[in-house]
Amino acid sequence: MIELKTVMLFFVTAVAEIIGCYLPYLWLRENKSVLLLVPAALSLTLFAWLLSLHPAAAGRVYAAYGGVYIFVAILWLWSVEGICPTVWDLVGSAVALTGMAIIMFAPRAT
Repeated sequence: MIELKTVMLFFVTAVAEIIGCYLPYLWLRENKSVLLLVPAALSLTLFAWLLSLHPAAAGRVYAAYGGVYIFVAILWLWSVEGICPTVWDLVGSAVALTGMAIIMFAPRAT
């Protein structure tokens, strides 16, 4: 059960980070409203707070989180930007998620 909670927390964290970065992108590259920076800042604040909720060592959490971030970014590419992932995008995401699982869930001496 702790594994599912960890992965779900990583997933929500990744969405918060991507939104926090995508909104300034829209402002800078797509000439959208500067007011997008307000929810972007709130989303990035949420992202940082969510990362702090993990009980594991910070470095381990940050390393493992990167694998979930890669997977969620590919989902974002597909669902928000409308670009279908390639086979290599999917293979890379699977490798990243495997790395996350190894880092977070491998047995450790206490």
